[in-house]
Amino acid sequence: MWDPITRSALEVEIQQGVNQMSEEVRRFWDRIKIAPEKWQEPSMGAEGGGFWVVAVLDNAIIWYNDIEEGFNTSPFTSWGSFEEYWCNQDELQWSVQNLFKMDKTSA
Repeated sequence: MWDPITRSALEVEIQQGVNQMSEEVRRFWDRIKIAPEKWQEPSMGAEGGGFWVVAVLDNAIIWYNDIEEGFNTSPFTSWGSFEEYWCNQDELQWSVQNLFKMDKTSA
């Protein structure tokens, strides 16, 4: 039986990722992070009441897939929901690093 991750357990995952970030990536994280909030995703998110979104940059989010136990990056068009379900099992610092690289190339 699967149970959704609690906010306190998610915060432990987040802190572990933050501890692994370089100073430059951590400053970027501090710029994009949000207080974790549940967003809706139509294909797999209903059972757990949505997925925890932890960061936003322009039209991209970093969210935690507690079914697969990993962080993912997806685009969004409307605050509070996203369409692209991914089942990566990335650690937070990897997802943040990916957005950091994308942000640097668009700057």
